[in-house]
Amino acid sequence: MTETTPSEHTADVIVVGAGPAGSTTAYHLARSGLDVLLLEKTAFPREKVCGDGLTPRATRQLVAMGIDVSEEAGWLRNKGLRIIGGGVRLQLDWPELASYPDYGLVRKRDDFDEQLARQAQKAGARLYERCNVGAPVLDERTGRITGVHARLGDEKREVTFRAPLVVAADGNSSRISLAMGLHRREDRPMGVAVRTYFTSPRHDDDYLESWLELWDRRGPGEDRLLPGYGWIFGMGDGTSNVGLGVLNTSASFKELDWREVLKAWCASMPEEWGYVPGNMTGPIRGAALPMAFNRQPHYTRGLLLVGDAGGLVNPFNGEGIAYAMESGQIAADVIVQAHARATPAQRELALRGYPEVLKDTYGGYYTLGRAFVKLIGNPKVMKIATQRGLTHPVLMRFTLKMLANLTDPTGGDAMDRIINGLSKVAPRS
Repeated sequence: MTETTPSEHTADVIVVGAGPAGSTTAYHLARSGLDVLLLEKTAFPREKVCGDGLTPRATRQLVAMGIDVSEEAGWLRNKGLRIIGGGVRLQLDWPELASYPDYGLVRKRDDFDEQLARQAQKAGARLYERCNVGAPVLDERTGRITGVHARLGDEKREVTFRAPLVVAADGNSSRISLAMGLHRREDRPMGVAVRTYFTSPRHDDDYLESWLELWDRRGPGEDRLLPGYGWIFGMGDGTSNVGLGVLNTSASFKELDWREVLKAWCASMPEEWGYVPGNMTGPIRGAALPMAFNRQPHYTRGLLLVGDAGGLVNPFNGEGIAYAMESGQIAADVIVQAHARATPAQRELALRGYPEVLKDTYGGYYTLGRAFVKLIGNPKVMKIATQRGLTHPVLMRFTLKMLANLTDPTGGDAMDRIINGLSKVAPRS
């Protein structure tokens, strides 16, 4: 690797992590004329555990970043969600809204994340791959973060990057947040996702498929209904992404081997779908899903949290990418406004508004989601919901809008007004 001059180690903003949250933040900052360093600990392409299915919320963010989401560019479009449970199979199209497109997308994360990072580069962000960020650089007098120490390249050369603001986009574990004393809130739900890929004739399915009844039928004794759902997303490339999203509200959460639960669930599928060990194209991988603002505050002493680092996963459905990208755009907007202020006090005033914007945007909705998580953690409630709810298409259309957070903020239909109203009156914590 070529030597870099100290000026190349300074910027207006440092973004730690080039996943969807970090790359979106860096893109919007760079587009606004700020000098941005985007630091990624691995090298692209790299794999991430994900369902690879994107709702219209995430699609809207991709369009806002100028990314070509056409099928010719390698994106597989989906029309909506197919829900299976309680002996019922219900196919729901994404709602027609002014605020969001009426289609979702599918793309593997190794390719997806790289597209976002390259788009940030095109906008002017300076991307450093194989850059493993360690401790923050702190101002001894104020305790503010003023940069980060890192090891760069295969040779792990020690480098210090400096900027007056740092964005933590380094995922659920968020080492930079922990180093700044921001720990996870134990009173917020956590989930786990496990998934793998199979070659399958169902690879070109144009609906995302969600199985609401997730049974643990392994071993003797009574079958257990688990608090979560299974998914099958066709990738359009000859494979299906098959996985589970499970909540930690169950007493059995820690004791179960979720990889074994996934194997057993796949074994219950029709043989012609091909979800058998011999068709598996990669290992079963798992990852945590940090939900409902499980790390706060989202701004302190020069550090802003975006995406999984700030626990922005939707507790209703486990979706993280849309909220990672949206929080990145919100953080970038706040930083750009703060950067234009004349005094440190004025800049700080603007930056302190970031957590408030997040709470206004998601707080009430996430509070509703936390209540939902507690409800479905009760197997009896889950059983009644799947057996009776799925037989009412109007109720399920409402549920789809609620779970996917797809409403028009103004001028929407009655369902939109009810969901928006509930989100407004719920506490924003």
